Amino acid sequence: MERIWQKRYPKGVPNEIDPDHFGSLVEIFNDSVSKYKGKSAYVNMDQELSFDELDKQTRDFAAYLQSIGLKKGDPVAVMMPNLLQYPIALFGILRAGMVVVNVNPLYTARELKHQLSDSGAKVLVILKNFAHTFDKIKDDVKLDKVVLTGIGDALPAPKRWIVNFVVKYVKKMVPAYSLSNSIDFNSALSKGSAASFKENELNGDDLAFLQYTGGTTGPSKGAMLTHRNMVANLEQVSSVITPMMSDGEEVIITALPLYHIFALTANCLTFLKHGGKNILITNPRDMPGFVKELSKHQFSMISGVNTLFNGLLNTPGFKDLDFSKLKIALGGGMAVQRAVAEHWEKVTKAPLLEGYGLTECAPVVTVNPYDIEHYTGSIGIPVPSTDIMIVDEEGNELPLGEPGEMWVKGPQVMAGYLGRPDATAESIKDGWFATGDMAVADDDGFFRIVDRKKDMILVSGFNVYPNEIEEVVASHPKVLEVAAIGVPNDASGEAVKVVLVKKDDSLTEKEVVEYCRENLTAYKVPKLVEFREELPKTNVGKILRRELRDDE
Repeated sequence: MERIWQKRYPKGVPNEIDPDHFGSLVEIFNDSVSKYKGKSAYVNMDQELSFDELDKQTRDFAAYLQSIGLKKGDPVAVMMPNLLQYPIALFGILRAGMVVVNVNPLYTARELKHQLSDSGAKVLVILKNFAHTFDKIKDDVKLDKVVLTGIGDALPAPKRWIVNFVVKYVKKMVPAYSLSNSIDFNSALSKGSAASFKENELNGDDLAFLQYTGGTTGPSKGAMLTHRNMVANLEQVSSVITPMMSDGEEVIITALPLYHIFALTANCLTFLKHGGKNILITNPRDMPGFVKELSKHQFSMISGVNTLFNGLLNTPGFKDLDFSKLKIALGGGMAVQRAVAEHWEKVTKAPLLEGYGLTECAPVVTVNPYDIEHYTGSIGIPVPSTDIMIVDEEGNELPLGEPGEMWVKGPQVMAGYLGRPDATAESIKDGWFATGDMAVADDDGFFRIVDRKKDMILVSGFNVYPNEIEEVVASHPKVLEVAAIGVPNDASGEAVKVVLVKKDDSLTEKEVVEYCRENLTAYKVPKLVEFREELPKTNVGKILRRELRDDE
């Protein structure tokens, strides 16, 4: 396919990037801490971590890891929410020449055991709140060391002591555990400050991250993301946003977890590269607390998923915030719904632009150009140096306008799945990564996700895409959230069911069906409507259609 989207790149955005512009993420880190000395890099619980302090503390953590015998290339797992300790551990691991294994803190013992065993992690850096989970499997997974940290550990005394005391003894958020082979995070930094540090030579082929995928089709797999993959994606993101950014001046709200690839690249790494300030939100599910935190900052950018933006818009006080500096909101991780995007634009006077990415692509593949002022329902155009092909079930390229599976090629595509040559060969064909997402391109090169292959509903031989149903139902003024799934049906094979949360208690099943009849073809209209208090979601806020299907 001719790369027609190059014609649509706004002024200042190149067609190609140099994936070897920086030799590694550590080179980017060193460049930034030198360039932005004195500026604030990360903020959490009113405590600022400057680029100078980040430089010193990551050096100490790297030295500690080397002092206990770890070598270049050794995997180190990090299991914590958005706290200042996260970037310290992250960049410390990378500076030591080691590989970051990001772990979801909400994992069960079984899931944690799988990831630690599969990755071969040597050390686990874990928040004490979740240490009891590791305690259950400590005899099954042999680690060199466990580094424990409390929520308040990066705060100055006496605030540190007070926060940790309240979390443990008042709120009782730290279940009992017993780990002998452990050290406190601050003690590790102290030991590292007295140890020598050797900067390892890194090249683009060295692994930077083992980033585990959700595992919806079996055990989660470790996507091997090299330094070149990550540098390339940072260069791609930079090329797209640089025309609207002021280096060293931007303030980004980071509410999505940094262990998730979206926030890791789009927030943590991108804004370190550009000297921005990341406001780390530890618990975005506490919406009133989140809005209170937002009131303290004149933020210029925010990233999130549809449910997060929708939650903010429905939280008292949000519409009264100062949005005068807000340039853009970036949505990803799941489809951004028109009703949410238009409401967001009305309240904040800033566009909510949708992008698209995958763990295996580090993650950004497409994004709407910065000069698009309003929501379009599109995931945008490919970032520079990225090719996209839409194919049929046999892998044959389809013409423009025909939906099919999206395949991606570019320097951000992973090296493969750790220890899974079969899964790698199935996913990467001649350099093309098969995403499993159904998409369609228009004449201007803008792409639209139709749906996940496995989420598609087949009604009497017709393909029905849940995104379309959800888009319609979500636009009803009495609906807060919705998910559409297929359920077995004797007459049509499958029927459409919607599960939704009311915004207005007066909403009835009949109202929902009639509204859908006005806006959808007959075979797409839901046959079943279920009301719930809440919908099942991932830790990032993605609605779990799979769990709803399992309930059936």
